[in-house]
Amino acid sequence: MKTENEGQATVLVIDDDDAMRDSLCCLMDSMKLACRTYSSALDFLKISELPRIGCILLDIRMPGMSGMELLENLKERRNPLPVIIITGHGDVPLAVQAIKQGAFDFVQKPFSAQMLLERVQAALDMMRDSMQRDNKLEVMRGQFETLTEREREIMELVVAGSQSKAIGIKLGISPRTVDIHRSAIMRKLGIRTVAELVQSRLSLWQD
Repeated sequence: MKTENEGQATVLVIDDDDAMRDSLCCLMDSMKLACRTYSSALDFLKISELPRIGCILLDIRMPGMSGMELLENLKERRNPLPVIIITGHGDVPLAVQAIKQGAFDFVQKPFSAQMLLERVQAALDMMRDSMQRDNKLEVMRGQFETLTEREREIMELVVAGSQSKAIGIKLGISPRTVDIHRSAIMRKLGIRTVAELVQSRLSLWQD
């Protein structure tokens, strides 16, 4: 089993077939991806820590806890890693059900190495994009927390479309004072336009 370095993507293979696990790990190794293998769902559930970046290759039919049951368990645990289901010839309906329960994708046996690697890469790219968005939102939250109470009041009114004169009347201050606060808001948030301000605020609302 290839071990991973910090920041390296890791593929977790959960399959009761020894040959399949070894084959999948060799394939991941060819792409310089770390790999961990588990012979059952219960074996996988014993691990204490998931990799920071990675994905799960999960056989849908296994003795004991099935892949579908594990997928449901992972959903309850708010598993952050994308899951790619590995299915047999007659399991496509189950795979579709798995997608509805949150699986990223599925591949049907027999599958080509290239197709599987493309799915794995797509899953890893999605996770990296998601992490990048989360990091950006975290920075934005920190920036918004630097605003004073008055600046937050003015920011919300600006986002709602109010002009400086209307904001001044509503808050009992001069338009010039409003503009000074607006400049401070822009500087603290590291943005230049009202459009960027609106987009940043909407991003936090949606989150």
